[in-house]
Amino acid sequence: MSELYPSFNKGLLPFFTLNWNEYNDFLTFKGGLNPVTGGLWLTDIAHHHLAIAVIFIIAGHMYRTNWSIGHSLKEILDAHKGPFTGEGHRGLFEILTTSWHAQLAINLAMLGSLSIIVAHHMYAMPPYPYLATDYPTQLSLFTHHMWIGGFCIVGAGAHAAIFMVRDYSPAQNYNNLLDRVIRHRDAIISHLNWVCIFLGFHSFGLYIHNDTMRALGRPQDMFSDVAIQLQPIFAQWIQNCHSIAPGNTAPNVLATTSYVFGGDIISVGNKIAIMPMSLGTADFMVHHIHAFTIHVTALILLKGVLFARNSRLIPDKANLGFRFPCDGPGRGGTCQVSGWDHVFLGLFWMYNSLSIVIFHFSWKMQSDVWGTISSSGDISHITRGNFAQSAITINGWLRDFLWAQASQVIQSYGSSSSAYGLMFLGAHFVWAFSLMFLFSGRGYWQELIESIVWAHNKLKVAPSIQPRALSITQGRAVGVAHYLLGGIATTWAFFLARIIAIG
Repeated sequence: MSELYPSFNKGLLPFFTLNWNEYNDFLTFKGGLNPVTGGLWLTDIAHHHLAIAVIFIIAGHMYRTNWSIGHSLKEILDAHKGPFTGEGHRGLFEILTTSWHAQLAINLAMLGSLSIIVAHHMYAMPPYPYLATDYPTQLSLFTHHMWIGGFCIVGAGAHAAIFMVRDYSPAQNYNNLLDRVIRHRDAIISHLNWVCIFLGFHSFGLYIHNDTMRALGRPQDMFSDVAIQLQPIFAQWIQNCHSIAPGNTAPNVLATTSYVFGGDIISVGNKIAIMPMSLGTADFMVHHIHAFTIHVTALILLKGVLFARNSRLIPDKANLGFRFPCDGPGRGGTCQVSGWDHVFLGLFWMYNSLSIVIFHFSWKMQSDVWGTISSSGDISHITRGNFAQSAITINGWLRDFLWAQASQVIQSYGSSSSAYGLMFLGAHFVWAFSLMFLFSGRGYWQELIESIVWAHNKLKVAPSIQPRALSITQGRAVGVAHYLLGGIATTWAFFLARIIAIG
């Protein structure tokens, strides 16, 4: 070790004599990636972990736990009052010390967000040697961390709603921040509803416009990089800020934080690890679809939490519990209004959101990043850079992404990747099986089973057991489980059959 890093010979002496600069051979601040491995510099990673450990040690003493050192969280929360927030944060500390569901909701939301952040950093700043050029692993890691993050965030909504039903005390939370949010819930939800409708019509409307113009043979009237441009100027500005940081705002680093922002093309054995990612109209459009689907997911989950205890039609929700069946048309429409039903609907929109995210990632990377570079510097991407001109129409996504990239799945049955092709078929069946539960009429299965039982009794071949169909709530749970499992496994098999064959 001392041959690689001479300061190892000096042991802990430089540490205790505060001569920390001696360690700069293995605690570096280079930035960028190691050109040999395509991964972060191990010495940069070591430096980062040391620095974050120091911060954690300081932060660990900042707030009081079982000992008297540090600030009291209760005192901080109780003293935190704004001009429009009544009692402010008073009562929130007691919620966290008495409700496991409140704790779990916050922790799931944080962990889910962190998992999604990890997904986006692992390809932009690959931490392991040779990870960046292993395209199937890159795609799998991104997809995996996105799904984990999505499920954690929906779980946060579920446990927040359970907290509201089972653990929330209106008396202990009078006029504090939580109480005031609940009292403003109609304004909050209606505004968020408006945002979702606005985003949905406009973001999807851009695609419909482009499909129509392309069908009519009017490319000059389309939103694209060569006609009516919708450039993501703020994202491009942020990219530029990061790419020029070395030598300016970050004078000590040798390279940019991530080559996605700008800079060199990093390749390992003529295979591109990472390179500057150009953003254009197609990226602007698909990111607004992301904004739309994420806002709808947030709307459903937030509505489930804020209306968990009561609503105008069902004032006694808190007594009915987290999940309860439909009440029929008697009270003016009370289907899908329990806390659990909002989680059920939120799961579908989470799946919808993240499916588009992972499809976007898969296509964008194959089009604009992944590929080969020749000794003369000629770049050949996997899909020849077709994202910018094809991802601006719905038909482009269907034809040039889903259909074009399915060819490797279809051809996999006679190859060593046949397992993925079979999983692709099997997962489709699991997904389709879910529709049997989700589209069933109310009481239909129970009635069907009872008619079969009647026929058996008539013929005197009936068993002594009395079968029951699933309840509406149980049917939905079975349905959503198969829908998500089938959908996720289908996408997984599609991705791997494709990327293993060509990556």
